[in-house]
Amino acid sequence: MVGCGAPPQCAPDDFSRKARDDDETIEDSVAEHDNPQHDSGRAPDAEAWDFAAIQEKWTPVWEELDPFAAGRPGDTRPRKYVLDMFPYPSGDLHMGHAEAFGFGDIVARYWRQQGFDVLHPIGWDSFGLPAENAAIKRGVDPREWTYANIAQQKASFKTYAPSFDWSRELHTSDPEYYKWNQWLFLELFKRGIAYRKEGLVNWCPNDQTVLANEQVVDGHCERCGFVVEKKSLTQWYFRVTDYADRLLDDLNQLEGNWPSKVVAMQRNWIGRSAGADVEFEIEGRDARVSVFTTRPDTLYGATFMVVAPDSDLAAELVSGASAEVRMRFQDYLEKTQAETEIDRLNSERPKTGVFLERYAVNPVNGERLPIWAADYVLADYGHGAIMAVPAHDQRDLDFARAFDLPVRVVVDTNAPVTGVIPVIHFDEDGEPILPEDAGLTNPKETGVALTGVGRVINSGPLDGLSKPNAIRRAVEHLEARGLGRAAKNYRLRDWLISRQRYWGTPIPIVHCPDCGEVAVPSEQLPVRLPDAAGLDLKPKGTSPLGAAEDWINVACPQCGGPAKRDSDTMDTFVDSSWYYLRFLNANDDDRAFDPAAAEKWAPVDQYVGGVEHAILHLLYSRFITKVLFDAGYLGFTEPFTSLLNQGMVLMDGSKMSKSKGNLVEFASELSAHGTDALRVTLAFAGPPEDDIDWADVSPTGSAKFLARAWRISGEVTSSPDVEWKGGDAALRRATHRLLADAPGLLEQFKFNVVVARLMELVNLTRKTIDSGPGAGDPAVREASEVTAMILNLFAPYTAEDMWSRLGYEPTVALVQWRKADPALLVEEQVTAIVQVNGKVRDRLEVSPKVSADELERLARGSEAALRSVGDGEIIKVVVRAPKLVNLIVR
Repeated sequence: MVGCGAPPQCAPDDFSRKARDDDETIEDSVAEHDNPQHDSGRAPDAEAWDFAAIQEKWTPVWEELDPFAAGRPGDTRPRKYVLDMFPYPSGDLHMGHAEAFGFGDIVARYWRQQGFDVLHPIGWDSFGLPAENAAIKRGVDPREWTYANIAQQKASFKTYAPSFDWSRELHTSDPEYYKWNQWLFLELFKRGIAYRKEGLVNWCPNDQTVLANEQVVDGHCERCGFVVEKKSLTQWYFRVTDYADRLLDDLNQLEGNWPSKVVAMQRNWIGRSAGADVEFEIEGRDARVSVFTTRPDTLYGATFMVVAPDSDLAAELVSGASAEVRMRFQDYLEKTQAETEIDRLNSERPKTGVFLERYAVNPVNGERLPIWAADYVLADYGHGAIMAVPAHDQRDLDFARAFDLPVRVVVDTNAPVTGVIPVIHFDEDGEPILPEDAGLTNPKETGVALTGVGRVINSGPLDGLSKPNAIRRAVEHLEARGLGRAAKNYRLRDWLISRQRYWGTPIPIVHCPDCGEVAVPSEQLPVRLPDAAGLDLKPKGTSPLGAAEDWINVACPQCGGPAKRDSDTMDTFVDSSWYYLRFLNANDDDRAFDPAAAEKWAPVDQYVGGVEHAILHLLYSRFITKVLFDAGYLGFTEPFTSLLNQGMVLMDGSKMSKSKGNLVEFASELSAHGTDALRVTLAFAGPPEDDIDWADVSPTGSAKFLARAWRISGEVTSSPDVEWKGGDAALRRATHRLLADAPGLLEQFKFNVVVARLMELVNLTRKTIDSGPGAGDPAVREASEVTAMILNLFAPYTAEDMWSRLGYEPTVALVQWRKADPALLVEEQVTAIVQVNGKVRDRLEVSPKVSADELERLARGSEAALRSVGDGEIIKVVVRAPKLVNLIVR
């Protein structure tokens, strides 16, 4: 599958914390009245809250009414698009699904009650390796396994009752969907954004397929955990790097609406660095080598060059070396190729390398720089080569000390911003001659690089300049001499989309010996997957589709000669990169989506899903959206306006798994406690982004709370058309305070606080019935109706049944949010404490708007306070209107 209106005594954050962390829990909040027979001696209800019966009662009613279909003809309400990251059908729904889809549904239901036409669709991310591997293990067609799981998940969803528009249901493994994957590929192909090249790729030896950089986690395949290897293959890519600056700069649009850590993760992954491309001559080579550096101001400190062992440049340079060096290099290359990228970049590893018996020429001073191959440089960073400045880079220093290479200081990190800049001289071996009072250490002796900022020294025309000015001057000198230019470098790499597996979207390209790569004509889309029967789907390093002779051999669409289809399938992140648009026209056979519908509904107003997709899915969706914007299909450049990441559901502090024996099954919890109790428990457990430990929550307590709210709805005796005015004042104020406060809390994703406030309202309603005017009080009806309306967000079955018991037709989910009466939000009086030397001496009932001067006057006139002052002198008065006055007396 692919965040207050607290009671007066609590600040919003305090109350949120109290609702989650204090000794008070859901169970505590209802324990006093958890048995209907114990409510003030009342006789028990003739019927009790029965979640199974209530679910069975309302499910068919909602099926018939279809209340959540969006975009009905003639609907002029403003629109909201709420989307959950769609699930992968790998068995039944689990507790993580319960949490994520529960939160998304709260948002969707809330915006409907605020008067919006809400699009809240559902689909399945149904292509991919897990389905194929499961099918291979079971000896079945991936389709059979996939669609059986979809049916199971759909049935569970129907019980869990998210407010989906089921008419837009989609599965990415349907030809009706992946036809448009292929259309999208061809749009990128004709624009030069989809291209094919040979290069080193990440290869999973277990799944026998390539992986994008983002699918390698700590050197391992994110799906199966095997150590990833490097392999040279010809593959399809999308030019994500062409959009690197826009992907980075447009994150500014998302600040404050996306979690800050997700924005930071995206920025770090794109990894833009500003610097210069510097041209180095190589002795005996006609073409120069371009080296990217973020510190052109340190060029005079370069003492050697390092190239990646697995780069084309290293292979070329070593070809002219001695036989002994070539042999040592080949051994070193094989060891490097067996290492993970994480291992190679580990700063704690000893530095290793091979001297290639070749020299580069420093363009600023003409010095000969020995060229080494070393694994701490990556082939796909910059141009696969670096200039090494060991005095000011720790990795270069470690390498220089390991092989006794020169270290030259060119930045005085102790130099002040202004003042005399010391000049450091060097001996004939290039070692710095440092005066005792210079304050600089020798990095070669200390082993610590001078990485701080300062003034440039011993660098000719750059001497005395600060870092920014020296960088600017160095670039100007390089450009004037044709030896370099300002440049940017990115951590981001182009998106590798080829997969050597069966269960995915076929790439719509035909390879012709005469015409080359030819796009499949649009009228021939979709290129359907052949039947899996008769194909060996076991991973073998090449796509199983290559063995489907009748499928792969075709006539070239361009010349008519014999040709072959591309046998690879697309990365499934292509499927999910644009699915939010397909939901707009899920049943349209003529186009992927309607741009006019996109203008009405998109971008997505609220996206909900796990933080594990903070880089992969979100980055690719942002990229595809920008491509479609450039192509004129969309009028916006960011797909998801607001993002909510939910935490994980744990058990006893650990991630749930069968092997650990701590698995809590969604289906069993649903059967034991019911949908509503499960949803309320997850909403109340804490802020959505926090992890939930199932051992610390109480579905039983949730069920008791729901039963209590439901019983009250059945006790109300006033009619639906009763006048509210004149009811119990305290209950009415509490009801309207919740109406006023809940929207702000919900829009801040403080669902747990709203649930806690609902509990308070139910408790106060119960108290009013038992100890106050009774069940006939209009305020009791009003409170119960508001409870049902807000409870719809968390417990739709119970809320619907309460609404019916209160005398209304379904469905409460479409009832508009009631407006709070401003007159009931005004506190008539507050209690001001009067202290003398910090001790309470009196209490005054005052207006909440009382001024500090007026409150001090009242305190000075208090008889109780004056008695305490006695013959003393009031030397100071501390006033905190409207709550406190402290008279300081001596």
